Amino acid sequence: MSRIFITGSADGLGQMAAQILVKEGHSVVLHARNEARAKEALAAVPKAETVVTGDLASIAGSIHVAEQVNKLGAFDAVIHNAAVGYQEARRLTTADGLPHVFAINSLSPYILTCIINKPKRLVYTSSGLHKDGDATLRDLEWNVRNWNGYMAYADSKLHNVILAFYAARKWPGIFSNAMEPGWVATKMGGPGAPDSLEDAPKTQVWLAAGSEPEVFVSGKYFYHKKLRSVHPAGADPAVQDRFIAECERLSGIKFPV
Repeated sequence: MSRIFITGSADGLGQMAAQILVKEGHSVVLHARNEARAKEALAAVPKAETVVTGDLASIAGSIHVAEQVNKLGAFDAVIHNAAVGYQEARRLTTADGLPHVFAINSLSPYILTCIINKPKRLVYTSSGLHKDGDATLRDLEWNVRNWNGYMAYADSKLHNVILAFYAARKWPGIFSNAMEPGWVATKMGGPGAPDSLEDAPKTQVWLAAGSEPEVFVSGKYFYHKKLRSVHPAGADPAVQDRFIAECERLSGIKFPV
């Protein structure tokens, strides 16, 4: 049995992954933005171990979530699932003045990765749209560029791949991978999404708790449990180093090595 923490598990794919893992006999800790959402999360996954709360749109909120997780003890895997979608308008976080898409999708996984005690496995939820992301990493704060919700989302999903592969490079003792669930009919994906919703969370579950030889790899990218091509920038150490340096600058938190 594995012990797994899943961000953004009050609904959507995170909740679906939690339900599968609990059914398989694993211990799951959920995450929700606030107390009201936490009650909804536990109602949907009543056999979950517990739920931690915190708004990942802020640096302080992300730190608070990580500290709660560490107080619960060791975990076998962390699934970084929380995200907002590609139709978001430009909105700055109140506390930090960062675009909320970047704050939630990109910076928060970085902060959680840095602070949560290293698990055996890290799973980062990306998207096929990561291939449209800007590998130059210029203007992460969208101070110069005209806002484009699609591009902000694509950038953030590329950032998830970069972070996963950086962790794989810096922490050879763990398995750190990225995956895409497909375009599915969640709240984010919309009702017309063509891929299988039933299959969407299975790769998260497999990478977090599977026992097949294929899951014991690091620095890989998966779709429906199969290796898939990835933006070349994701595996570029120079790009990885620039992204991590920017996250360190913006958060004030250094990546532990």
